Amino acid sequence: MLEETIAAIRPADARALADARAHQDRLTKPPGSLGVLEEVAVRLAGAAGVSPPPMPVPAALAIFAADHGVHAQGVSPWPQEVTQQMVANFVAGGAVANAFAAQTGATVTVVDVGVAADLAPAPGLIVMKAGYGTADLSAGPAMSVPQAVQAVESGISVARGLVEGGARCLITGDMGIANTTASAALISAFTGKDAALVTGRGTGIDDETHIHKVAVVRRALAVNRPGEPLETLAGVGGFEHAALAGFILGGAAAGVPVILDGVIAGAAALVAQALAPAVIDHCVAGHRSAEPGHAAALEHLGLRPLVDLELRLGEGTGGLLAHPLVCAAVRVMHDVATFDSAGVTEKTG
Repeated sequence: MLEETIAAIRPADARALADARAHQDRLTKPPGSLGVLEEVAVRLAGAAGVSPPPMPVPAALAIFAADHGVHAQGVSPWPQEVTQQMVANFVAGGAVANAFAAQTGATVTVVDVGVAADLAPAPGLIVMKAGYGTADLSAGPAMSVPQAVQAVESGISVARGLVEGGARCLITGDMGIANTTASAALISAFTGKDAALVTGRGTGIDDETHIHKVAVVRRALAVNRPGEPLETLAGVGGFEHAALAGFILGGAAAGVPVILDGVIAGAAALVAQALAPAVIDHCVAGHRSAEPGHAAALEHLGLRPLVDLELRLGEGTGGLLAHPLVCAAVRVMHDVATFDSAGVTEKTG
């Protein structure tokens, strides 16, 4: 499934990009006056291979949940059972992501890809465990390569299912206590930046714990030296990172835009890009997380975030907030008149 998906991903269509840029310049507004929104509309046209691009509605959020063995190293003040408790909260509709999804009209699907407990069946919950939490990445590989592939293909499967169900935009979501530690390790491995520059405070740790967290990330990178993309993912990633990478790949292969959330999605996108460089042509950075590693990931990916509200929650919240902006950018291409059709005189000189 992974090989087939990678083979199906196409880079941005040059003709559609050119047509979209030309169309933007004919609309009844000063050229470039919509700033980043124009770039988004052009980007989606290139990804879709047609200008104007299809409206990215309806949208579907997938929240991939998993636990992390590195939690035992004391990198987070939150107990590990919060992961499964928050999954129950998502399913019950009580999380911030649920509120934002209701605001933007997105569906919410929760995927247990590696929670360290058996969860009760519930509507909106899909169980696709690659394991009951990862191993401690600071002591050895977090998972085996076959487990990593299994989790990646779970994400591909979820993306395919949502698109087949009618979704025309995918939004990444995540849940996993201690997953910012794994994210920092992945970002350092794929960007080459020092662990201290990409390791943040996650859910809110003090200075002493942050220093310890950086040391844990450094130890993980020393124990699991970066290699091939899947080996690096298996060494220092999480099951939700793997599934998100597959989710991103699956959306791109299906020709559907993917709005990335924060630092966990950024780390996963680095994995997806390493596996299929053209996948990033199909992605939009929803926001810039307050986590320092996210800025490093976005820079490496060449993506410009739409929203910067100092968010550090995850769950897909930043991606959900960005979705109306993405829709607005595309609607301009469909609904705004051109100078010729409106009989508006263009500027001279």
